Amino acid sequence: MAGRIRDDDIALVRERSPIAEVIGEHIQLRNAGGGNLKGLCPFHDEKSPSFNVTPERGMYYCFGCSEGGDVITFVEKIEHLSFSEAVERLAQRAGVQLQYEQGGYVPKRDHGERARLIEAHRAAAEFYADKLMSPEAGPGRRFLSERGFERADAEMFGVGYAPAEWEALTRHLLARGFTSDELVKGGLAKEGRRGPIDRFRGRLIWPIRDATGDVIGFGARKLLDSDDGPKYLNTPDSPLYKKSQVLYGIDLAKREISKRAQAVIVEGYTDVMACHLAGVPTAVATCGTSFGEEHIKILRRFLFDQAEFRGEVIFTFDGDAAGQKAALRAFADEQKFVTQTYVAVQGDGLDPCDLRVKQGDAAVRDLIASREPLFQFAIRSTISRYDLRSNEGKIAALDAAAPIVAAIKDVGLRKRYAIDLDRWLGFMDERFVMQRIGEVSGAQQGPRRRVPHAAPVDPSVRVERELLKLAVQRPALLGPQFDALDPQAFTTPEHTALHKVITTAGGLAAAAHGGREWVDRLLEHAYEDGARALVTRFAVEPFQADAEVEQRYATGILARVETMAVDRAIAQVKSRLQRINPVDEAQEHRRLFGELLALEKQRKVLIERATGMQ
Repeated sequence: MAGRIRDDDIALVRERSPIAEVIGEHIQLRNAGGGNLKGLCPFHDEKSPSFNVTPERGMYYCFGCSEGGDVITFVEKIEHLSFSEAVERLAQRAGVQLQYEQGGYVPKRDHGERARLIEAHRAAAEFYADKLMSPEAGPGRRFLSERGFERADAEMFGVGYAPAEWEALTRHLLARGFTSDELVKGGLAKEGRRGPIDRFRGRLIWPIRDATGDVIGFGARKLLDSDDGPKYLNTPDSPLYKKSQVLYGIDLAKREISKRAQAVIVEGYTDVMACHLAGVPTAVATCGTSFGEEHIKILRRFLFDQAEFRGEVIFTFDGDAAGQKAALRAFADEQKFVTQTYVAVQGDGLDPCDLRVKQGDAAVRDLIASREPLFQFAIRSTISRYDLRSNEGKIAALDAAAPIVAAIKDVGLRKRYAIDLDRWLGFMDERFVMQRIGEVSGAQQGPRRRVPHAAPVDPSVRVERELLKLAVQRPALLGPQFDALDPQAFTTPEHTALHKVITTAGGLAAAAHGGREWVDRLLEHAYEDGARALVTRFAVEPFQADAEVEQRYATGILARVETMAVDRAIAQVKSRLQRINPVDEAQEHRRLFGELLALEKQRKVLIERATGMQ
């Protein structure tokens, strides 16, 4: 078994794995000011970005679901790896050769399961690509050529060929040191009567990559009449590959999707190739399954999908009945995007690949440019099934289309489509049409459910939070005065616990200028999960001051926390004074009164500092 990875190597992996770059391979990040970046959280669904990254301190935190940590934590969670596997994955990315404390250097064959399966798939992709140039792959090359693809295009997308043999790939990978169990578990092989046999034989092969570019599965197209299998065959679900969570081409398209705020959904591997080569580099496709909620989550992270409605998701479907049905299925998921959703339908039934062959690259670009809003397409496709020359047909069409319009969440948009529907049906009676839609809408929504309001945050808690954020992010602004604070200056158990962590870590006197090393030191001394989570959050969450006034702000916040602590002490002294008899307990009364005067004087000084320094 592999030994423990050396701490120095883990630190080196962190240092050579810029958190913004690693996370940027999975979601689009934009400048949030103050050196922070933000994006849509990959760990939960959200309408507006609450996922923040602070490269200076190498941390991320989501204010929506409270997930947070460093670059290793992110890779652990996003790829479902153990800590060691995540370190190994990042080490491979950064070119760091790891040393293990028990047994020295451990070769790759002893790494984690996921890393092993990734390596096996990479080797399989290279094997298939090499075989595309072999004599027996002639039918595969002919298939590509007939669809307008040249050798360079095949190399760009990694297209390959699986020999029509039982064990060609299996023998190759076993000779490379992979085990039969790994090949079967990864979906590269399946159990035969005498051992593992190749899953794909005599087929054209497309490697399917995740957003980071790792091969996680394959799609295979039948070429031979003797092949009695389905036209397309895909890798089965495996530890790497979940078909409902995979988009073919996302590795090539993700940067253009982010840049253009556009994603084009096509139906097949050759359609993705045709679109990219024709000048539509935002095209992706599902892999053997219909477009669904998990695919939406992937796209939203790169679209930076949010309430501004600046982006586009464009579905392309054939113009036949099956294509229209697929588009209407997509309608059900439309409102899970915040961005605008369109349909681009080729009237003559040509898919993007065939369209490119017959009419050229410009025709593919024109198809995407001719898109129409998905709501409009869904409504018009529905009413086209009815005879609108009779009142009976118009009413039937209205009743069929009404649920679609009623399902539109945006009230203004719903009204506009109600008016359009009236015009398309020819009633010329908007009030009647809207009443009919309103009846359906009321039935769909059911009784209204009251949503409880979030409890307001105590002002003193907000001030404490700001102070602790400064202590984590800018310790030099607070200095030894923070270290002199009494733990009772904090009013919540979480804040008291974090103050204890800071004290245990040596206080701000040991923090120098902060940064990543200070945050790492705090995490080392945060033994409880709650304290670790708070360190992570406060390392990322911005405080409420511009850079040019940070010092004044820090001084003022510290004074306000001290003032609130003095206020609580004053209240306690006054309460005790009220409970004693000034005649019978004259000495105690004088002592408490003197203490009260001292506290009042201290309070006055702190208020002057708090108000004068902000």
